[in-house]
Amino acid sequence: MDKKYLDKVIEQIVSETTIDYRRGGKVYITLINNHFSIHNKKSYTRYFYPHFSHHCRDVYGLNDDEIKYVWDEYGKIIKDKIIPIWKNY
Repeated sequence: MDKKYLDKVIEQIVSETTIDYRRGGKVYITLINNHFSIHNKKSYTRYFYPHFSHHCRDVYGLNDDEIKYVWDEYGKIIKDKIIPIWKNY
């Protein structure tokens, strides 16, 4: 696992993520021409992960362990940005 490469993948996916703070911290992620609106932690994991893992495998050639690492790190970054907003809803 090349951590530098994986960190670049994370940076790219984060750069493709938009958080609408005016709408309660909805998160919009563009992956393979799909847009996802994530309203809470449950929908974040349940609905987004399958698309996220396919995207990582198809676009970046990642294996399961690498996808897990990228998912965990990406999740930390996004949650740090939206959890304070979700607490108010």
